[in-house]
Amino acid sequence: MSDTDLGNLDAGRLEQLFQRGEASPLEATRAALDRIERFNDAVNAYVFVDREGAESAARASTRRWGQGEPLSPIDGIPVSMKDLAEVAGMPVRSGSLTTSNARCEHDCPPARMLREAGAILLGKTNTPEFGWKAVTDNKVFGATCNPWDTRLTPGGSSGGAAAAAALNMGVLHQGGDSGGSVRIPAAFTGVFGFKPTYGWTPQWPPATEPTLSHLGPITRSVEDAVRMLNVIGRYDYRDPYAVRGQPEDWGADLDQGLHGLRIAYSPTLGYAEVDEQIAARVREAARDLERLGAEVVEVHPGFESPLEIFQKLWFTASLDLCQQTSDEQRELLDPGLLANARTAERWSALDLFRALTRRAELTGRLEHFNQDYHLLMTPSVAIEPFEVGHEVPPGSGMRDWEEWAPFSYPFNLSQQPAASVPCGFTERGLPVGFQLAGGKHDDVRVLRACHAYMQAHPPRFPSAPDPVEMA
Repeated sequence: MSDTDLGNLDAGRLEQLFQRGEASPLEATRAALDRIERFNDAVNAYVFVDREGAESAARASTRRWGQGEPLSPIDGIPVSMKDLAEVAGMPVRSGSLTTSNARCEHDCPPARMLREAGAILLGKTNTPEFGWKAVTDNKVFGATCNPWDTRLTPGGSSGGAAAAAALNMGVLHQGGDSGGSVRIPAAFTGVFGFKPTYGWTPQWPPATEPTLSHLGPITRSVEDAVRMLNVIGRYDYRDPYAVRGQPEDWGADLDQGLHGLRIAYSPTLGYAEVDEQIAARVREAARDLERLGAEVVEVHPGFESPLEIFQKLWFTASLDLCQQTSDEQRELLDPGLLANARTAERWSALDLFRALTRRAELTGRLEHFNQDYHLLMTPSVAIEPFEVGHEVPPGSGMRDWEEWAPFSYPFNLSQQPAASVPCGFTERGLPVGFQLAGGKHDDVRVLRACHAYMQAHPPRFPSAPDPVEMA
């Protein structure tokens, strides 16, 4: 294997090499660690790397493969965890000066499941403070940069995971998505990101707003996302919101193609403004889906922007978080997080109750829409990546990230599965993604359609970023 760069391979290819004894998990892990050492200074994707622990786990995995007794198909595959997740032996800073470097003593459900499957936990990826916004910077670790242009943001809040996936600094990457935090950075970095049906990937402790939060994979391919979901997409009693019914094999229908699928294509959801180049790439992708055998109908699902509903929940969660901190700690928090909390102080319990009622109505509308269409297609994000260190594009007149990401949070409110699929580049060479969403528990169908597109239109990934470009 001297002529093969293990750091560029996906989980399926690595598994084949492990089975044949042509490469070992220890070699694959060292290749991933080497890529982190080479690229991380430029993009700041990882905020903690456990080289010693990873190599120790990889040696144990190598022995298992040598004995023909792997724990799972992803035994020995390098994995990253978002720095909102609790992982034994690693700190959880959550991008906040209010936290410490103390090492966790236990694993959250996804970390436990991955560890029990033999995956190699490399370390933690960067996130904004408590994951509150859709770009990735914080006062503890600074900003994560986009590997396609390190002057720009990779999006967030799973920006570290997406940048790591784009550069294959590890193979499988855990993200979290409460308003688009998997799909937004996947679109901005040109990788695949998937938000499963709510409750199908367990989490504990709960997120800041637990009824919006979905955990999901960020990877270079749908196949690798499926490999990760087949491990973390299982019931865990510790999550009080977890539900049963997950598919035995999340990739059962990957090779079924698009014939027989009726896809609603909504370029704006009826209310969003979209950059012309983004709209053009997504429109081309809609035509490609049709050429691949799907029936594609341009139609809007028929609801108004749910921005106010989302902000009522999201900002109230910020208020609750802030009220749990001391006066001294509050002074350390991100000013934008505090501004959200102050906005929520003006609202009453009745305001929140009415938002919950409208959320139920939106969910009902989308579920009804899915009786006529198997999937709903939109852009993933309305704009190109913009300058790092800003919540909104400078000079845009926008105030909050939700204004430039109008397509993602509706599907957190509805708790439906949704994915971001890379579909080309703008004239500036920046990635574009389209979103496919399905009805609740239609995850296998969403993954099937994403796979069909990506097989026909393989993505390309960035070469080594130049550290001198880092903002």
